[in-house]
Amino acid sequence: MTPFTYQAYASRVVFGPGSLQQLPAEIDRLGAKRALVLSTPEQADSARGVAELLGARAAGIFPQAVMHVPIETARAARDEARRLGADCAVAIGGGSTTGLGKAIALDSALPILAIPTTYAGSEMTPIWGLTEDGVKKTGRDPRVLPKTVIYDPELTLTLPLALSVTSAFNAIAHAAEGLYAHDGNPITALMAEEGIRASAAALAPLAADPRDLTARSDALYGAWLCGSVLGSVAMGLHHKLCHTLGGSFNLPHAETHTVVLPHALAYNAHAASGAMARIARALGRADGGDPLSAARAMHALAGRLGAPTSLRAVGMPAEGLDRAADLAVQTPYSNPRALDRQALRALLQRAYDGAPPQA
Repeated sequence: MTPFTYQAYASRVVFGPGSLQQLPAEIDRLGAKRALVLSTPEQADSARGVAELLGARAAGIFPQAVMHVPIETARAARDEARRLGADCAVAIGGGSTTGLGKAIALDSALPILAIPTTYAGSEMTPIWGLTEDGVKKTGRDPRVLPKTVIYDPELTLTLPLALSVTSAFNAIAHAAEGLYAHDGNPITALMAEEGIRASAAALAPLAADPRDLTARSDALYGAWLCGSVLGSVAMGLHHKLCHTLGGSFNLPHAETHTVVLPHALAYNAHAASGAMARIARALGRADGGDPLSAARAMHALAGRLGAPTSLRAVGMPAEGLDRAADLAVQTPYSNPRALDRQALRALLQRAYDGAPPQA
């Protein structure tokens, strides 16, 4: 076996329908007394419900999380936590809310408890992201890793089907890139393949019945595994492109991942054929020796589910494609295939047009 290094991160996971009711006990387990509850404006009711569940343990709510964590929002949340004397933060929602909690922890080391209601997976990672002056910056710091994660599938029953699909694609992207990461290992590869399988297999049942609790549980389980991969190994071209497109053009996060993933896989297909075979297998496809099988299967899956397949459809301006290509090659990063500006520009054009992925 090839030598490898595996870094495990310590998070407590509470999983299962109804597990939200364990929140007060989990706050006590952290030794905390005053929790600031975070959410997006759209999920303010959920934040108020959490505050009511916590009772005297709730210091207040901050329902102002937004995509890509603008630095101004992060500063406002940090100030509010200090003003209220909060000694922990509870983030209920998707990646935007978890990201805001991480921004608070990065500055204050306040412990974070995450309650995911989408399949973003960021709750399992020590990765933070902040957007300033139109540029999204990311980093790793163990202080931002949530101490406890409560996965309650019942909280995802009302997640709209369209967002459920794109959020699951977001999760799958973490695992897909984990399979060809330069610092990957057999443990994360197992989690990645199972995470892709569980996430993808949940989508057809959800399309038939968005309130299928078994399918919701499977999707959340898959997201947990995919997020664990994201937190353990380096990401490559796909995540770089999505951070560039999201931070610089304010594109919706999960939808952008959904559009870009088949094209990023195709770009790397011949340089990471072993990873592509595992992705194809997780999607229920035999690759037949064709490294492009995974990319094509991913593109077809998105199309069958009615997910967006073009950057144009999610708000990307055509005149921004050149800048996006320039930004994507600006800083060196690990990727199976060397970065070529001309090839990346062609990739972005195909993604903009909604064309089939090509190597």
